[in-house]
Amino acid sequence: MNAAQKLGFSANSKLLIIHADDAGLSHSENRATMQVLENGFVNSYSIMVPCPWFYEMAQYAKNNPRHDCGIHLTLTCEWENYKFGPVLPISEVPSLVDSNGHFYKKREQLRENASPEHVQKELKAQIDKALQFGLKPTHIDSHMYSVGSDTQFFKIYKELGKEYDLPVLLNKQLMELVGLPPAENIDAEDFIIDKTYVGEFKYFEAGKLSDFYSAVLNDLQSGLNLLLIHPAFDDNEMQGVTVNHPNFGAAWRQIDFDFFTNKENQLILEENNIELITWKDINNRI
Repeated sequence: MNAAQKLGFSANSKLLIIHADDAGLSHSENRATMQVLENGFVNSYSIMVPCPWFYEMAQYAKNNPRHDCGIHLTLTCEWENYKFGPVLPISEVPSLVDSNGHFYKKREQLRENASPEHVQKELKAQIDKALQFGLKPTHIDSHMYSVGSDTQFFKIYKELGKEYDLPVLLNKQLMELVGLPPAENIDAEDFIIDKTYVGEFKYFEAGKLSDFYSAVLNDLQSGLNLLLIHPAFDDNEMQGVTVNHPNFGAAWRQIDFDFFTNKENQLILEENNIELITWKDINNRI
């Protein structure tokens, strides 16, 4: 039985969440996310609570509750010159930061240094901060899927979903991407996204990222699918954030914005009988 059937749809249903990651990362990211929600065909997003531009996006979320909004739990910061760290005082979660008090750049560093106790405290604090601000999150997901860097961290991630009664993004492709064996970390009661799609650098490098998105929509399989994108503008701010990091960099994020605000591309959904579904819908059905 696929996830669509578990939600009460037919086995042949093509369900899709088009999800914008990284809201709150920057003003450029926020503006682009708002526009793809308002004028494009993106139907879900999640906010990075520790980032400097969280407040702007959180205000938008409060004023626009019709949009599917999750918490993008954050334990890593991959950028070269743009840095951020925990929402908790560093003295409370010292194993989560480098010598400058910032999150580690890589999942491997997180796995080698972070204690499960500090991971649990910080992730819970991020959710609590969002709730205290007045947000009503529809789900929980993870920046760089860093919660999958260690089996203990992954267990904490799932337990937080149960504690706050929120669906958690669980998917075998993402688990394999970060080196977490699915068979050993999925329980019988877990709700799993059937298939997740995210662009790869080889497509961007070859100028084929838009072609990749078109192919995903045209060849979408039956079941519950998730397409992860990262819309922003290729402006001075985003170029500064992503300097020397073309993978998911400013130019990449501009392509994401352009594709998912193009009305012709939106027609691909109708042509292929694709039904958009939100995390809110999922939470009401599981």
